[in-house]
Amino acid sequence: MTKPLQIFMEYKVKEAQIGRYEEAMKEIIQVLPEYGASQIEWFVAEDQPHLYVEMFAVPTLSHYHVLKKLRRSEEHSLFRKIAPYIEGGAENIHCWAFQRKE
Repeated sequence: MTKPLQIFMEYKVKEAQIGRYEEAMKEIIQVLPEYGASQIEWFVAEDQPHLYVEMFAVPTLSHYHVLKKLRRSEEHSLFRKIAPYIEGGAENIHCWAFQRKE
């Protein structure tokens, strides 16, 4: 049986684009469950300007790989909306998958 994975995505947003980025993210957060994401959380750093982190759970490693590919590409009709607002573009969305230790 596969254990769910905790996913972390981290990236820096261009200061002048924060408002547009945050509006686009509201839509992305609504769609993430369609890709198997649950327990979605979204944060902005207190001590690192314009650094954002997303955390959510996915049921399998395959879900993670699909979401990572889609989120870091500029081809998906929705996910690409934030690419222009990320410092360095979508390829600078850093992604990690963790398995909970018991």
